[in-house]
Amino acid sequence: MSTITISADHLCVGYGKRPVVEGVTLDMQPGELLVLVGTNGSGKSTLLKTLAGLIHPVHGELHVLGKHAGQLPTRVAYLPQHPVSSHTLPLQVRDMVAMGRYAHLGLFKRVGDSDRAIVNTAMQRTGIEAQAALPIRDLSGGQQQRVALARAMAPEPDLILLDEPFSNLDIDLRERLADEMRDILKANNVTALLVTHDQFEAFAIADHIGIMNNGKIVQWDTPYDLYHKPINRYVAEFIGRGVFIQGETQANGAVMIELGQLQLDDGEHIAPGKQIDVLLRADDIQHDDDSPMQAEVVRKAFRGADFLYTLKLQSGQEVFAFVPSHHNHAIGEKIGIRLGADHVVTFQDKHQD
Repeated sequence: MSTITISADHLCVGYGKRPVVEGVTLDMQPGELLVLVGTNGSGKSTLLKTLAGLIHPVHGELHVLGKHAGQLPTRVAYLPQHPVSSHTLPLQVRDMVAMGRYAHLGLFKRVGDSDRAIVNTAMQRTGIEAQAALPIRDLSGGQQQRVALARAMAPEPDLILLDEPFSNLDIDLRERLADEMRDILKANNVTALLVTHDQFEAFAIADHIGIMNNGKIVQWDTPYDLYHKPINRYVAEFIGRGVFIQGETQANGAVMIELGQLQLDDGEHIAPGKQIDVLLRADDIQHDDDSPMQAEVVRKAFRGADFLYTLKLQSGQEVFAFVPSHHNHAIGEKIGIRLGADHVVTFQDKHQD
């Protein structure tokens, strides 16, 4: 196996006596794209800064590219939340990217002819070579973000650390740039660790995702397994749009809920007659005009291709459903629905975490 790029063992970071990151253990292999996701204050940015060598851990072992924390190798690039300022830096794009060649040494100067080809390559890799002579202030938010990435790639780093790279962009642009950034990083075999609070960005970019809560990594997994195999209730509720609905296990290896019967996954054996909670996400409930099962539309959010409906069942339980946008139902209207869940996520203990 290739040399590990990042290795952290029971890492703890704090300000004064207050722990911000506790007991974090992770390994990162070359070429991987990892993403840390969590709410504000979960510790994800603090952990990223620790990996970048900007904050020293209180406890635990940390190696980045084979060196201990505090000995930041020159082959690591760190992008803060606002890496490019269009107001205070009236530079051309090529000059901004060129600064990245020496920024890791604390030097800011124009590159010479020997480095010019590398700068041009960094711009080509990120698709901004056509804007090379433009001032930063004339670029769109998405173009400025590509400049920041090109600047980080100019020193030809082995590792790039990105803190909320799309936080100042609108949602449509964020999702598109996330796809583009993954393509750029993968095409250039760049190893990267990104921090975000937006799970959809994480899904678009990551090979593996770490869910952080209260300074701890709750689950490291592939995007698919995080969605379909959450380790606890926190992850289940954090990922996707869903609710828990009560059910009772059956003798045939299924669980009965208000909407009907769902077959438990192979290998999941729960004695019949047990009360369990079943996670239903918006894609588990499908609109069906011919279904005798009815639900009332209580809220709806237009998403372009579809609506996210909040539906009230006969019992008063509310659930979510994605419905194609040509089915434009009014608030208070009742629509036909049916279960469409292929994978059932259940929890037996309400305090299970």
